[in-house]
Amino acid sequence: MPLKSPNRIALRSPSLKGNVSVEEAIYWRRSERRYAPGKLTLDQVSQLMWCAQGITDRRNMLRAAPSAGATYPLEVYAVVKDGGVEGLEAGVYHYRPEDHSLDLIIRGDVSEKLASACLGQSWVREAPLNIIITAIYARTTRRYGTRGERYVHIEVGHVGQNIYLQATAMGLGTVAIGVVLRRRG
Repeated sequence: MPLKSPNRIALRSPSLKGNVSVEEAIYWRRSERRYAPGKLTLDQVSQLMWCAQGITDRRNMLRAAPSAGATYPLEVYAVVKDGGVEGLEAGVYHYRPEDHSLDLIIRGDVSEKLASACLGQSWVREAPLNIIITAIYARTTRRYGTRGERYVHIEVGHVGQNIYLQATAMGLGTVAIGVVLRRRG
């Protein structure tokens, strides 16, 4: 797949078959705040991004997590720590579901700033990769009015569970951090 931007990283197609059943992943799923030493692979990042918002039906452009009215208000970002992922420089990457790629939008290790924004939680600073889920509420509230905000929150829960189950199936630790920041204006 040709890159459309010098800052775009094409990801390998996701694996659709793993070694752990859904039932086993549910059984073993836990919040883990201690991470194994070493780097993640780009394939692991690819799989995690896909399970969060990847396209599962090209014809209808449906994604891995359900969305009210297929409005898809969520945007997913990968925040990579210095030395955190083989083949990726430290920085903030925006996930592009339509072509399963990452766009580098901020260069450099921002893990200290991210930990500070997450109420000083050290495991955010220590993680080789943090997945940030943001929402553009208008995509859903345009159709459903104010109740669409609740639908967005439900969708974040679906995506979070997908990430937990995928990380568990890959033998990775993960923990959700609930920090809500709203842009003013």
